[in-house]
This record gives sequence, structure tokens and C-alpha cells, in this order.
Amino acid sequence: MTSVTRVPCTIVTGFLGSGKTTLIRHVLANANGRRLAVIVNEFGDVGIDREILKGCGDENCSDDNIVELANGCLCCTVADEFVPALDEILAREPQVDHIVIETSGLALPKPLVQAFHWPAIKNRVTVDGVVAVVDGAALADGQVSADLEALSAQRAADDALDHDDPIEEVFEDQVACADLIVLNKRDLLDTDGLARAMKTVTGTIPRGISVVTVSEGKVDSTALLGLGIGVEADIQNRMTHHDNEEDHDHDDFDTFVVPIAEVDDPASITKCIADLAEAHDVLRVKGFAAVTGKPMRLLIQAVGPRVTHYFDRPWGQTEDRQGKVVVIGLKGLDRDAVAKSLAPNP
Repeated sequence: MTSVTRVPCTIVTGFLGSGKTTLIRHVLANANGRRLAVIVNEFGDVGIDREILKGCGDENCSDDNIVELANGCLCCTVADEFVPALDEILAREPQVDHIVIETSGLALPKPLVQAFHWPAIKNRVTVDGVVAVVDGAALADGQVSADLEALSAQRAADDALDHDDPIEEVFEDQVACADLIVLNKRDLLDTDGLARAMKTVTGTIPRGISVVTVSEGKVDSTALLGLGIGVEADIQNRMTHHDNEEDHDHDDFDTFVVPIAEVDDPASITKCIADLAEAHDVLRVKGFAAVTGKPMRLLIQAVGPRVTHYFDRPWGQTEDRQGKVVVIGLKGLDRDAVAKSLAPNP
């Protein structure tokens, strides 16, 4: 009998704004010789996460190594999206050493892990481990995500919900399926804040799961890759709130792209985005902008009114210095008002 080595896959899950993309970007840039491929599950047809990952500066960050899925969360589109994406990656030569899968912020990891039992892929890939990235700053404030007001509005707007706090249940499901929890944004926490965040996480963990604390998603790739767990063989033992549900949807959200005109300085655009979050039901903003007189592209990420930014890479010589951001908000978000706020001088 011929023995076939299955390609290990790491699933990275976590809420919008927890720092999944930043973490994966760091892993790609510090792969220690591994040939990596990434499947990015964007929320909406926008491509921002893929652009962020492409800026890491390593050969792993090339177009060929990043596959984008933009038609809903992977846990809902396994047959139509996920399996063909794996087929595409596994057909490449030379073969990749490891596949990293970034789920959308609302994805439930358990159905995705269960998909590794599908006949078309079960002998070709294995789940090396599930990594849950959590927002330490939000947890220290007693929340699972930084924008409680927007999440509360989402819950109130959905008449189909049959439990009191669906966002917390999704958080608990993500953690329940994890083999490693990355508590991100350690730099924003004092000693007491870190203790509060750790207490929330450890109080939710149903098994002996390791928790590592990091800043800006900077974690050693050897801590994430090569766990060798084979999660698909154990996934039924990881109990979640949604075990008896056949499906779920994410129709409570709107996602769209807004072009950003060149700005004079980073402070102006970050203030604009922070003000926007206060005035509208905006959950998340991420993208990039051109700054006058600067050869580098400004990367912008925001959760509610909290905005971070840094220059990630030079603009290409033939690249149009056109910024753009993806805006994720509650269903019914006033797109025209948001676009006007972000691009007052189109």
C-alpha cells in the first residue's frame, strides 16, 4: 500500500478586530523555510485581507500562495468554496508544506474541521491545529469584542436569535474548538487588565488549552505550525452551542468598499475613521491609504473607534496610489453617509 503524507492545515479563527490577519502576516514573513499557502475567507467581495498579507515581504506572500474566498463564511460554503480551494493548492508543484486557513470573524470552526472528513480531501490534508485569536483589550473590559454597542444592536435587530447573547456563544464555540489561544494586544494591557483578560479566557476553556499572550500578532511560527494534533479525529468531542444546528447565516451585516483619496497625514484619516465609528453602526474598517510625500502605503485597521495604522510596504512603481478600505457594519448601514465621511473629496 502506498503511504501518502497528508498536508497539515492550521485553522485561525477569531472575531473581527482580534488580529487574525496581522498574526498570519507575521507567520508568513517568519516561516523558517516552510512553503506556506493561505486561504483567506474575506467577509464580502473586497480583497483587503489578501492585500494586507501580500505586503509581508516574503516569497510566501505572493499572489500564487494566497487564495481568497469571498462568498460567505467557510463553515457555510464548504462544498462550493473550500474543497475547490484546497484542490487548487494541493495541485501545485512543488507541494506546499503547510496551509493556513483564516476564517471570517463570524465563522464557527467546528463545521470547517468536520469538512476534512469529506472523501475528496480526507486522505490529502489534516487539521494540524485550531488557533483562536482573542482581543485581550476587549476581554479586559469585559467584552468579547471591542465594539459592544454595535454588537448589542446586531443582537437586538435579529428576531431569529433564540439565545440571549449570540456573540458570546460564537466566542465560546471558537474557543471550545481551539488547540491554542493567542491573546493578542498585550501591549494595550496593564497587569490588572491582563489578569482580567486571562480570567475570562481560562474560565471559558473546557479543556487544557495553552494560552499565549502577544502584541501586534507577533508569535513564533513554531508555536502555531506543527502541532500535529489531527483535530478532525477529535472534533466530535469538542462541545459547542451550535452542535444541533444544521446551518446559520450572517445576513445581519453589510460589507462594502470605499475609495480613499490621498491624505496629507495619517492622523487625518485615522480621526475620520474613529469619528465614523461613533456616528454609525460600523463594526470594522480595514484597508490602506496613500499619504502625500510618503513612498510607503499606510495600512489602517479599526475596531469601533480604536484605530491602528502603520506603513507596511512601498507603493509599486506602476501601482496606482489609490487607497481603499472595507467597511463592515450592521445591516442597513447608510453607505452613502459612510462613503461621504471617508471620501469627502472623491
